[in-house]
Amino acid sequence: MKDVAAKAGVSLGTVSNVLNKPDRVSAPTRDRVQAAIEQLGFVRNETARQLRSGHSRTLAYVALDSGNPFFTDVAEGVQDAAEASGLAVFLCNSREDGGRQDFYLDMLEQQRVEGILITPTDNATDRLDQVRRRGIPVVVVDRDAGPDFCSVTVDDVAGGELAATHLLEAGHRRIAFIGGPMTIGQAADRLTGARKAVASVPGAELVVLETSALNVAEGRRAGERLAGLPGSRRPTAAFCANDLLALGLLQRMVRLGMDVPGDLAIVGYDDIEFAEAAAVPLTSVSQPRHLLGRTAAELLLDEASRDTAKHRHKQVVFSPELVVRASTRLRVTAT
Repeated sequence: MKDVAAKAGVSLGTVSNVLNKPDRVSAPTRDRVQAAIEQLGFVRNETARQLRSGHSRTLAYVALDSGNPFFTDVAEGVQDAAEASGLAVFLCNSREDGGRQDFYLDMLEQQRVEGILITPTDNATDRLDQVRRRGIPVVVVDRDAGPDFCSVTVDDVAGGELAATHLLEAGHRRIAFIGGPMTIGQAADRLTGARKAVASVPGAELVVLETSALNVAEGRRAGERLAGLPGSRRPTAAFCANDLLALGLLQRMVRLGMDVPGDLAIVGYDDIEFAEAAAVPLTSVSQPRHLLGRTAAELLLDEASRDTAKHRHKQVVFSPELVVRASTRLRVTAT
């Protein structure tokens, strides 16, 4: 920085302002300093800056499963908001594992990130509260964390009810719910909504097939389980807790020679890009993925910039929408 100051003919403080508070420097002076930076090949020592300020110029998003396009879309929304504020984003993948999640939280605290966004694996409120009390703001994404945290989510109970209602209105009376583990709040909430819808229709039945993960492989296994049931007990429709499960189920049904939606109608959740591109385009409950991430990051940046006493936690809840495609169709209404 001293070399830059000498080259540009300005003080060391002016160079610091150009790097950290450019609005305080006149345009001609700013241009002269930037020219000196380029000529000398100067690169800011971010580690030294971090030691002085106590924070890095980074946010972090601890996603539940970065292999799921839903979470990468959320991360893009986070990145857009962060970049607009001159910050970078660390993306961490808990892989639905509480121990791995805690490992990342420990590491991010050590890195003194500006703030943490997280889609938690289970009830991690106490651990997140520890992080926040140590001075790092936390915003929960795609999960309600109560009044003590900012959160951004979609009403998953309403989404589950929306999916099951669609199948009931199509004439289905024995419906499978495929999802899990139920320690994941989103899966549990979507099941709650489906149960609510089914309970409102006399004679309707919900068959719950809990899975160990929310991925394509578990969807295929659920397909094997459904296909192995006697015809008289086999559901005629399935609501999957996310699109990856639904796509795995769809693959298995097609390979077993079963018709979708003739033998089994399928509804997914998230409406990822692959849902529409499937061999049988998938009916799905849509979430505003990019908006979830961007809104969560904006809440985090607002919390990080305010005095703790002045901050008021916000819980933003978006409404889901059903996108109907070829994987469901009307049936003859049951008598």
